[in-house]
Amino acid sequence: MDIAFTVTLPVDVDSVPFVRGLCRQALEHLHVEELVVEETTLALTEACANVVQHAGPHADYEVSVAIDSNVCRITVIDDGSGFDGGRIADRAQLERVSLEGDGGAGLRLMQALVDSLDFRQDPDGRHRVSLEKRLSSRPSLRLLDRN
Repeated sequence: MDIAFTVTLPVDVDSVPFVRGLCRQALEHLHVEELVVEETTLALTEACANVVQHAGPHADYEVSVAIDSNVCRITVIDDGSGFDGGRIADRAQLERVSLEGDGGAGLRLMQALVDSLDFRQDPDGRHRVSLEKRLSSRPSLRLLDRN
């Protein structure tokens, strides 16, 4: 069975646990291993919290979740000010962003939790964060190599 949904949410702190709960319910309904559920919902929480914290005052944002037998794909779209996703094209660049004091801890966390993380600006100017998580707990938490 596959599950897919899209919700439009107000940019406020109450929207984050709401969408996290929806995603958790869908993953649990499909009997996904608890560790994978935790990692996926934590990454989604961070992506949504970033919108709430950084997007600026506007009406809403959109979260799409698509789960099949192998992977969970999550997209978070907003029309806030965004940031330069090109600065974090790879792990080494992400590490430099964090060390330069430009934030990035949440971005590093998301990257460690999921198998694929992508930031884009759509042609209409909206910002899109895409996450993919395989529905297997191995390997989990790919932490950055400090060497």
